[in-house]
Amino acid sequence: MKNEELLAALARASSSETLSDITEPQIAYAAYTDKTRTISDCASEYAILIDVDEQTVVAEKNGEDRIYPASMTKIMTLIVAVEHITDFNERYTMDFDIVNDAYLAGASIAGFSTGEKVPLIDLLYGAALPSGADATAALARYVAGSEEEFAKLMNEKARSMGLRSTHFENASGLHDKNHYSTPHEMALILEYAMQSPKIAEILSTYTYTTTPTDEHPEGIFLVSTMFKKMRGDESGVAEVIAGKTGYTVEAHNCLASMAQTPEGHRYVLVTASAIGEYAPIFDAIDIYKTYIPLAEKYK
Repeated sequence: MKNEELLAALARASSSETLSDITEPQIAYAAYTDKTRTISDCASEYAILIDVDEQTVVAEKNGEDRIYPASMTKIMTLIVAVEHITDFNERYTMDFDIVNDAYLAGASIAGFSTGEKVPLIDLLYGAALPSGADATAALARYVAGSEEEFAKLMNEKARSMGLRSTHFENASGLHDKNHYSTPHEMALILEYAMQSPKIAEILSTYTYTTTPTDEHPEGIFLVSTMFKKMRGDESGVAEVIAGKTGYTVEAHNCLASMAQTPEGHRYVLVTASAIGEYAPIFDAIDIYKTYIPLAEKYK
């Protein structure tokens, strides 16, 4: 996990807290200003860097265009799931078709087994860290009875947040032409999610071991698909404290991340449609280093 102050705050959060237990997080589109810069030197086709504290767009590249969010989708999955879960220690029994469907789709999985009774908290980590489609399908069925019904909840949440250009067809981010968002709106979704201590803790975690079960007596060792590629401090100007990667053939490589300067100033960056597994990581490092306004102070 990243950032000692963040972790201290998260440790104080109740293990049973849900978004509905706290004041509704506030979210608004970031404003473009005469200081907004155009990002011209990144591998990603789409990008937006938002100053969270000032709610302004620092820099962008096709930041309002429609994109396929791939597994960045799972940030919204976490939001909806956490809103509807009252006991994170309750267990869900994995069905054969959940495990088999994820395998047949060639999706990333957390590795849960058919018949395994998995605590809901482990499903949340399984969805976020290794980007497990088995975990998102289980969460969807637990919350709404099916992935189709869960997607309706995701879309209701998007509308209640005021998002205008986001629509979900599933909880995993597997490709569908009607499953889309924009870099700006994905940034707002991450910003919203990070206002929940539970979700912030999950998205800030590097490694996690699931609860031992009969099928996995030592638990399953999960690793963040983002933090296994970066420490978070490579830019030298801000530390990446949380994030979620994404990839499909159609979406290419994506990344949504939040970074914090030494003074505690927060930024959210979303990049999409880059060729190469590490391209979004390098883009994030370079964009944070180049476009954060106070960057010169820390170089």
